[in-house]
Amino acid sequence: MGVLSNKIKRDQLKPGDHIYSWRHFYLYSHHGIYDTEGKVIHFTQGAGHEIGRGTVLDRIISSSCPTPPISTECEICGDQSRLDGVISSCIDCFLSGGNLYLFEYGVSPVFYLASARGGTCTLAKSDPPEDVLHRASYLLQNGFGSYNLSNNNCEDFAIYCKTGLLVETATSVGRSGQAAAFQAATSAVRSSPLRYLTTRVTGLAVGGLAVEGLVSCGSYCVSRLVSDIGFRHDAVKVPVERLVDQSHLCDPQAAVNSPTPSCIGVRHDVVKVPDERLVDQSHLCDPQAAVDIPTPRGRIVIADID
Repeated sequence: MGVLSNKIKRDQLKPGDHIYSWRHFYLYSHHGIYDTEGKVIHFTQGAGHEIGRGTVLDRIISSSCPTPPISTECEICGDQSRLDGVISSCIDCFLSGGNLYLFEYGVSPVFYLASARGGTCTLAKSDPPEDVLHRASYLLQNGFGSYNLSNNNCEDFAIYCKTGLLVETATSVGRSGQAAAFQAATSAVRSSPLRYLTTRVTGLAVGGLAVEGLVSCGSYCVSRLVSDIGFRHDAVKVPVERLVDQSHLCDPQAAVNSPTPSCIGVRHDVVKVPDERLVDQSHLCDPQAAVDIPTPRGRIVIADID
């Protein structure tokens, strides 16, 4: 384990570990939560459910589909190649012939920046394994919303299971370090302040290119750091039960934007109303009126509304 490689052996795995495996010559990595007995819970977009644009993005998304290391159906998992959502697979299908790596939590900013590739570590601290497995198992049964390559992908799923954190703003790129790194790299290239200077002053071309490279590198590092879930100040803990509330299934971000739980058992604006008051003739068309009128009519006496 370290800056250059997070590779780990299978016998070193512990329940609740966040693991990943690289796909397509280290272009993209697929993430999941190690459960028990060689099983991995992960979020995937199955073949046939891609964005359908005929681009390399289709291949990247479908590469998260669990497939056995050889072209035969897995005896444990069966054919999961067309499944999407949160699923459980054996570790061989999860890896799809790739190597096994451990995602690191609670790293220092220096270590984080030294790890040039996104999607390998975070400043955020992990919750206890029992909390991690509870979230993963709960989402296995209830789902994690719709898969989105930049805003709600397999790394986002694993990071949420480990930390319980979601980002408050709707303009974020999710919790994924890979998405943040890509955005940071794009911004660094576009915003380099010296890219025009080096084309006009030939005598400063070499020095300008060197300085421009340092500026771009610095911009890339800063953008990655401020996007990390452990560095951001708009990241909040969201209980998994609220996350999968029926109104939030299509958009996990909605669970953050809805501060008041919809469950009647935890609301603070719920009061007891006697049957007699509720069915008073003046309230038959509007039950809310029974709550709004503090003094009951007639001979009805309320000793204690609790």
